[in-house]
Amino acid sequence: MSGNIALVLGSFHRARIEEMLDEARAAAAGLGLAVVDETWVPGSMEKPLAVKRALLRDDVDAAVALGIIERGETDHGLVMGHAVIAALIGLQLDLMKPVGVGILGPCIHPSQIDSRLRPYARDAVAAAARML
Repeated sequence: MSGNIALVLGSFHRARIEEMLDEARAAAAGLGLAVVDETWVPGSMEKPLAVKRALLRDDVDAAVALGIIERGETDHGLVMGHAVIAALIGLQLDLMKPVGVGILGPCIHPSQIDSRLRPYARDAVAAAARML
């Protein structure tokens, strides 16, 4: 397989997302994909715009969004998660380019995060690759 992908990364949990980034790069290389862009954004709400900008590039065949939406004291994370996922699905349907979603949550408990970082990143890249 070959193709170019862009990675969009949330910086709110930067140390953990850097672990996801390492895994995404390795997964892409293992699948014969080239990572041609890496964009850091403040959080999950900014991911759809960054993904759209990446997908509009002629040299990008797919995008992967990586991040974490933790469980909070209110439903903010749940509402945000639904909005972000809906926007990412809409982008891939509108632009006919795959979007792999490696966003933990919404409402993930902090104790559940570390064991899921690498698998979510790897699976998001694999999903984008499969859809190419």
